[in-house]
Amino acid sequence: MIVPFNRRLRCAAEGRCANLTYGGPTSTPYPSQLRNRLKCPPKVVTRHLVAILRLNVGALRDLAPIVLVIAFFQIVVLRQPFPDLLSVLVGLLCVILGLTLFIQGLESGLFPLGEALAQGFAQKGNIVILLAFGFCLGFGTTIAEPALIAIAAEAAAVAAEAGAIIDDDSARSTYALELRLVVAVSVGAAIVVGILRILKGWPIHYLIIGGYLLVTAMTAFAPAEIVGVAYDSGGVTTSTITVPLVTALGVGLATSIRGRNPMTDGFGLIAFASLTPMICVLAYGMAAQ
Repeated sequence: MIVPFNRRLRCAAEGRCANLTYGGPTSTPYPSQLRNRLKCPPKVVTRHLVAILRLNVGALRDLAPIVLVIAFFQIVVLRQPFPDLLSVLVGLLCVILGLTLFIQGLESGLFPLGEALAQGFAQKGNIVILLAFGFCLGFGTTIAEPALIAIAAEAAAVAAEAGAIIDDDSARSTYALELRLVVAVSVGAAIVVGILRILKGWPIHYLIIGGYLLVTAMTAFAPAEIVGVAYDSGGVTTSTITVPLVTALGVGLATSIRGRNPMTDGFGLIAFASLTPMICVLAYGMAAQ
């Protein structure tokens, strides 16, 4: 039965007519019906709580070795009590919860999103758009990488103390920003090379060996004060933000392309993301010398 609109409004105001629909048997449900459908069954809630509890146990298991090492050296070797034990325990609890939420976010959000994007671009068949997306993904995730921000700021402070740059806030900020931009551009270029490798089926070991030979050669000519920063910049780019999205992109792309194996072709983007920053930062130091 189709109910007149004014009667539906009156029923809604009086809390009646729970079974009435807006237009008929196949039309949109009445709001009260929607509320009933949106109610989460107790079994679903229990299942999610159990999953979160298991993730917490897993995070505690992963952190147990480093906690035991620290406790052993603090108590047995140094023979000193923990300073502010309550704060240490609260911090450890925060780390466990944070690691749990991070892992859950990867599994339910970042990994599926990256794979879906890769499959969508592969089905679209436009290589230019795919490469542009890969570059933007590498650049965007790297420029926001907390580890890179920290090491760039530290490198700027050390350079100012050594007299390599002017010792003021503006010069340090400019130096740190330039370093972050160089690394971010290099990671974007690395993702482009990695995507081309997946598309063309290039052997990864030739590219990696050639890249490290180039790094070795550039190290001999680069300023000594930039070499350590360049090597460390290759490590900080493969941290919490970059790795999940880039890995999901490679696996999703290899899965979507006929003739590609996700195990042999889908991985390897992170290796390029670690290699190219060393090359570009060394080149940046040589150019600024």
